Amino acid sequence: MNDKLQDGNIDALFSAILSLETADECYKFFEDLCTVPELKAMSQRLAVARMLTQRHIYSDIVAETGASTATISRVARALNYGSDGYHLVFDRIGLSGDTCGKEE
Repeated sequence: MNDKLQDGNIDALFSAILSLETADECYKFFEDLCTVPELKAMSQRLAVARMLTQRHIYSDIVAETGASTATISRVARALNYGSDGYHLVFDRIGLSGDTCGKEE
């Protein structure tokens, strides 16, 4: 757990997110909570992480996601040296390892 990040407001936010049960509920909550650009930025970082996990090269990631190389580098740093949050989520939703996001 990141002590720099943790506080009562963030704990309440995470509890609120964990209370959501469907994608429709997520859309409703996040539409109220975030701006469209904020949501798109977060979803873009997740897509970048998925592609990096699949070992795509930066130029392919830029072409597919529109992410800047700075964003790709930041996500790569999180994948390699972060808290393993991306890996945790990918494992939970069945998008882990080299097969992450690939159709079978």
